[in-house]
Amino acid sequence: MRRLALVTTVVACAVAAPAQAGSGLLIGAAEDSVKQADVGSAAVQVDLARLAGLDALRITALWAPGERRVEGGELVALRNAALAAELGGVRLFVSVYPDAARNVPLTATARDDFASYAASIVTEVPYVRDVIVGNEPNLNYFWQPQFTRTGGDAAAPAYMSLLATTYDALKRVDPDVRVIGGALSPRGSDRSGTRPTHSPTTFIRDLGVAYRASGRERPLMDVFALHPYLESSSLPPTFRHPRSTSISINDYDKLVALLGEAFDDTAQPGRSLPVLYGEFGIQSAIAPAKSTQYTNHGATSAGDAVSEARQAAYYRKALELAYCQPTVVGLFFFHVLDESDLRAWQSGLFYADRTPKTSLEPVRQAADAARAGTLVTCRRERIAPLRPPLAFTG
Repeated sequence: MRRLALVTTVVACAVAAPAQAGSGLLIGAAEDSVKQADVGSAAVQVDLARLAGLDALRITALWAPGERRVEGGELVALRNAALAAELGGVRLFVSVYPDAARNVPLTATARDDFASYAASIVTEVPYVRDVIVGNEPNLNYFWQPQFTRTGGDAAAPAYMSLLATTYDALKRVDPDVRVIGGALSPRGSDRSGTRPTHSPTTFIRDLGVAYRASGRERPLMDVFALHPYLESSSLPPTFRHPRSTSISINDYDKLVALLGEAFDDTAQPGRSLPVLYGEFGIQSAIAPAKSTQYTNHGATSAGDAVSEARQAAYYRKALELAYCQPTVVGLFFFHVLDESDLRAWQSGLFYADRTPKTSLEPVRQAADAARAGTLVTCRRERIAPLRPPLAFTG
């Protein structure tokens, strides 16, 4: 604990002020390390995020069948994360999804249980007012089944039902809770088979078809989330997919058109729906001096890692693109800290031992410029202020 306290003090002193006010573009990270059994440990992780210039964090809460309330160690960790985030001036998002793909809630009873569980989080942790429903439901790794026996889309209609039920439950607790739907993977095969998945293009269209067929007269979500990873960390954020069903950051116009096709002229906003880029990562190669902090060397998943300089340049370019996309409200990097297992992701701005990469300062400067409104001159008209700010309500 003495070491944690020292780290917290040193990092806090290095950060001049909470990075909260500004243009409205939230710049954050998906980072579960902030979920800790004590507030001091959670504060260390929040302070690292602030040092990186981030003003938002996304954590997860996994639902198991039969659960109707968050409790026990999970509730303690969520409360500690929320308190540390509040003290650090960092907005906290919670992503709620099933603990296994085979456990997705497909019956009315299961959906009601899931929705009750999600609603209990905003009841028990009042600082949380941004809830993401589901995680990459267009992939069979997170949602099964993806297809019906006759080859139709099973995932999108089932997810629509879950999103509707959870939206209503959350709004009953507090109408100002921000309900975020989608959280889609940027690509999929649209084929049943060895690994059945749906592309975001197909999933959004099918979600719209299911919503229209349901006759629902209320929205499903306040914000649409996408995880716009590229096929490789070596590809720049400017890479586009004009002739495929994949969607990344520079496919913004395609995404907006799809949302319009799916939802315009219904109770659910389409083209005007705010967009959150909930996960985006560029892996950087591990410096030799830090190699002992990592395991499973030689893992193929780390083979696309780029230099820290290129990681910084790509993160800045991603921010520049998002900054000029009128309905985009935030961009979250995938992790503040590297995962120590090289079979996982090393896309953080800190090494696994919490020491900074050389990419940290350039990314922080870009984040500061985005908040100051000086990051880049946009060619298209921007919403004023730059984005509709996701303001604190708690």
